[in-house]
Amino acid sequence: MRKNLIAGNWKMNATHLETIQMVQKLSYRLDYADYQRVDVVVCPPFTALRSAQTVIESDHLQIRLGAQNVYWEDKGAYTGEIAPGMLAKLSVSYVIVGHSERRQLFGETDADVNRKVKAVLGAGMTPILCVGETEEERESGVTEAKVGGQVHAGLEGLTGEQIAGLVVAYEPIWAIGTGRTASDDDAGAMAAFVRATIADIADEASESTRILYGGSMNPGNVAGLMAKRDIDGGLVGGASLDPDTFASVIRYWV
Repeated sequence: MRKNLIAGNWKMNATHLETIQMVQKLSYRLDYADYQRVDVVVCPPFTALRSAQTVIESDHLQIRLGAQNVYWEDKGAYTGEIAPGMLAKLSVSYVIVGHSERRQLFGETDADVNRKVKAVLGAGMTPILCVGETEEERESGVTEAKVGGQVHAGLEGLTGEQIAGLVVAYEPIWAIGTGRTASDDDAGAMAAFVRATIADIADEASESTRILYGGSMNPGNVAGLMAKRDIDGGLVGGASLDPDTFASVIRYWV
């Protein structure tokens, strides 16, 4: 049985003080039953991770902490980068790897993403591997080739046990931050395709790997998306910045 996971990707938003308030407000809107149904993750900017960790641990919250990126080396002369061990010492549980914005705006390659996946696992954290196609690729009919290639590249060299424990987020790039979203059926079909691709790599792992939908998930569309067998949660952007809205996404069945 795969437990659902809803992760809020705050991107370049929220100071460390705002993060404290946002985490506390979110916790006020959730209860024990919510955490039993869903693993809740917040991914603030690097500068706010320590503040979020302090609130979560001091208030004994069941919210998990995530980071938005990582570098694959343990230490060294890599100005501006953050090592996996640095995140692990902040009690980070999940790390977003290969988000489309990292790939498109900062030139991350499939090989870079694979190094990061392995580094996150090596530090005892769980990667959220992001895959997805552009609007042009979708219209050209190469969606499955693009997404399948990203899955294969991201998981290269991993064991079946490692693959079973990680998270893959399908995020159609044309839906990120645009207010547009894939239809329930299209999103469900792509999640099923991702799971089938994982089965080609490690058949024993495919039914355990959690697959998220990312791309303008909000309170209005979350229930339909979550009804699809192969969608196990969401990687939520803009809707995660407001605690009330994010809580509504997390409590999608209410």
